[in-house]
Amino acid sequence: MGSNAQRRREEREKKVAQMRKEDTSRSRRSNFLLSAGLVVAVVLAVGGVVWAVQAGTEDPTPGALDQVKVYDYQPEKHTTNPVEYTESPPVGGEHDPTPQTCGFYDEEISSEKAVHSLEHGAVWITYDPAADDGDVNTLKSRLTENYTLLSPYPDQSAPVVATAWNTQLELDGVDDPRLDDFVTEFRQGPQTPEPGATC
Repeated sequence: MGSNAQRRREEREKKVAQMRKEDTSRSRRSNFLLSAGLVVAVVLAVGGVVWAVQAGTEDPTPGALDQVKVYDYQPEKHTTNPVEYTESPPVGGEHDPTPQTCGFYDEEISSEKAVHSLEHGAVWITYDPAADDGDVNTLKSRLTENYTLLSPYPDQSAPVVATAWNTQLELDGVDDPRLDDFVTEFRQGPQTPEPGATC
């Protein structure tokens, strides 16, 4: 009788020991999987941050901005008088005390006000006033109003011209891929005399 009870107790102890062993094994496996998952998540997060930083600082397409014309206007005084600009559209010089509010315009805007916006880091995209609505809508779809001006401009020598302070690029049309590169490089770019000022 005593030996049966002894056997049952030993079997119970073996079962308990086996269950503890399985629990420990399961717990280790769980901890390992959790740790591995955390490591993978951290690696992916770090990789994502590195990619985002690199994507945000990538240079424009090689050769895309080779034809940008560069000028040497220093920040100028304000004037309420009309200004005779050398370039068309202007890239710098004297300008109105009030900058042009950034955005998209279907009518010509004041060059003097636009130049003040350029001084604050805006990019001014001008197009031939004869452009049709489809072309204008294409330009609007490629731009944001953040430090960007879009307006028709008479007397320019290209269908579309991209202008920032002291820099200008004549474009072949509304689909010219160099527009994106120009905006990326020069909106609030290093050539800006007063970056972050009101636009």
